[in-house]
Amino acid sequence: MKLSESFSGALRTFAYFMASGTHYLLKGVDYLKLYGEEPSAIEQAFAIFANVIELDENGEVLNAKHAEKRAVDYIRSYCDPNFKVMPPYEDWELELY
Repeated sequence: MKLSESFSGALRTFAYFMASGTHYLLKGVDYLKLYGEEPSAIEQAFAIFANVIELDENGEVLNAKHAEKRAVDYIRSYCDPNFKVMPPYEDWELELY
């Protein structure tokens, strides 16, 4: 089974905004340095995105913006210890497969 165009588009869009430093939810957060200095933070953000995203039976993405928010909240909290993720992550959201 191949990934749907819907999922591929959601992943590509998320990856673009993360790699370009232009994600609208991370304005003012200097997160690009994590790519070279702390790649495990980026790995965790992508794991959260993949764990949270939901697809219907046809492979259409149901919650891309929610998955993005959960992922970028991790990056924000990683860069700013005063930022609290709400609601707190559940264990399944943080799993690395």
